[in-house]
Amino acid sequence: MDLGIKGKTALVFGAGGGLGGAIAQALAAEGANIVLADISAEALSATAKNIQGTGAQAMSLTWDLADLSLIDAHIGAIEQRFGGVDILINNTGGPPPTPAAGQPPEVWAKHFQAMVMSVIAITDRVLPGMRARRWGRIITSTSSGVVSPIPNLGMSNALRMSLVGWSKTLAREVGGDGITANIVLPGRVATSRITFLDEQKAKREGRPVEQVTAESTAAIPVGRYGRPEEYGSVVAFLASQQAAYVTGSTVRVDGGLIASV
Repeated sequence: MDLGIKGKTALVFGAGGGLGGAIAQALAAEGANIVLADISAEALSATAKNIQGTGAQAMSLTWDLADLSLIDAHIGAIEQRFGGVDILINNTGGPPPTPAAGQPPEVWAKHFQAMVMSVIAITDRVLPGMRARRWGRIITSTSSGVVSPIPNLGMSNALRMSLVGWSKTLAREVGGDGITANIVLPGRVATSRITFLDEQKAKREGRPVEQVTAESTAAIPVGRYGRPEEYGSVVAFLASQQAAYVTGSTVRVDGGLIASV
């Protein structure tokens, strides 16, 4: 299927690997121009090499999302190179595992800036261009914790949930401009973040990490962790011309893991 996004420009955060890297590769395979953004220049280099074979045009930006002062300069550089952002992939890192109670206010504020305020500010910066072109896709990757809160990820559950309310509200505001806004949430997809969380749980509970992973796998109806490229393919579809009537949605890519309706 031709997704109709050849020549569109996609800004992908967290593109240095994991879900962001897989999303970048899926969009590049469709002929989109790719702007790779990540805090790690080394990780960006690896992803850039992976998408070279697609023939897609690409640029890389080392970008610390917690620093809001970088937004204007970086978006300006993208506009100069490609003319503007058509597809925005909001994909941030997560905070460390914590209970919901007892976290210092300054820690909440730090992660709110990096995970929530950055997404809102960057989206606001690219929206005028999308409106002028009468076309845009705003896709925000969150976590299954926004549907079924995950124990010991209290800060992540709370902060990512705020993005769901924001995205849903935004979808109603921009739908008439040819712009969609959707949330995508992964279940247990095999990334370094999931490996880290499994290791932390094993350490906390004094169990082998293999036991924790096996227990998690047993709870997934399809019987395995997801592959990053499977997640990337769903995001690429939501960025497509064919998905123009899908907006304000929360799409699960979880292998049936989340039990709630």
